[in-house]
Amino acid sequence: MRRRLGGASAALLAAGLVAGLVAGLAACAPPGARELTGDLSTHDPALAREGDTWYVYSTGSETSDHGTIQIRSSEDGTHWVSRGTVWDEQPEWIETAIPGVKNLWAPELVEHDGTWYLYYSASTFGKNTSLIALATNETLDPEDPEYEWVDRGAVLESSSRDDFNAIDAAVVDDDGTPWMAFGSFWSGIRMVELAWPSGLRADASEPLRLADRGAPPNAVEAPYLVEHDGDWFLFVSRDACCQGLDSTYSIAVGRADEVTGPYLDRDGTPMLLDGHEPVLEAEGDRIGPGGQSVFGDTLALHYYDARLDGAFQLALVPLRWDAEGWPVADW
Repeated sequence: MRRRLGGASAALLAAGLVAGLVAGLAACAPPGARELTGDLSTHDPALAREGDTWYVYSTGSETSDHGTIQIRSSEDGTHWVSRGTVWDEQPEWIETAIPGVKNLWAPELVEHDGTWYLYYSASTFGKNTSLIALATNETLDPEDPEYEWVDRGAVLESSSRDDFNAIDAAVVDDDGTPWMAFGSFWSGIRMVELAWPSGLRADASEPLRLADRGAPPNAVEAPYLVEHDGDWFLFVSRDACCQGLDSTYSIAVGRADEVTGPYLDRDGTPMLLDGHEPVLEAEGDRIGPGGQSVFGDTLALHYYDARLDGAFQLALVPLRWDAEGWPVADW
């Protein structure tokens, strides 16, 4: 989930929140796939909840508000409406740092000590001249008088001199220490330590390595970290995104004893050696699922809808855990 909590209180709260979401998502067609309505044109969804309202933050559109991060909300988890964008235009420094950037990508939402942290990416397609930046807010409610996303600048940058790509942030708190997984293609999924309360990088040490397919183009990206029953799970998207009906995206996972890894698949193969446990693949009219986040036992993702000529759509899919403790998506 984008809002991370720890300990027994987190388990109780998550159970209540998930029960509320499941109650609000009663319709299933086909079984297991939530029948959502409203504005679902969402790419790389970050699912979160504040009070009684659900929010999805997602990749910006090149044709709207200078490509800034989009916001949608729902009172019942089923019907979604647009709430505009984080800003009317991108912070000026981003265009200087990433020439040619058209839109901001792949947000991550984390709440810590009463502050919301919004991580997002700036890049251009197919290049690793990229950055992950941060903004903070006291609330997600656009009607609240305290609502304002404050630019906090860059967290991590990469260039053609680096062997990694600084996009697709996933942030989790492990007993008071925040960690950020990130990465797309290049050397796969990497990780750096952050620091509270700034939410910025703790030091300049070499990023840890979490997942690597070991051969070009190393098509693994969009990490997402979840703790469940004392284990850590690294969700990733594999293969080709963003090609409509030609997309080959799918979601896989690995498991570890520690947040820093090593992550293994069900057979014990390390994700650093292309190990992966499949979670979700294309089915019927739903092509290329990926760009995932997790809230409680709900997997948020986008897919390309064959009924809509390949337009991308939001999906919320229940997660359950099998007898061996692995996540299973009821797609």
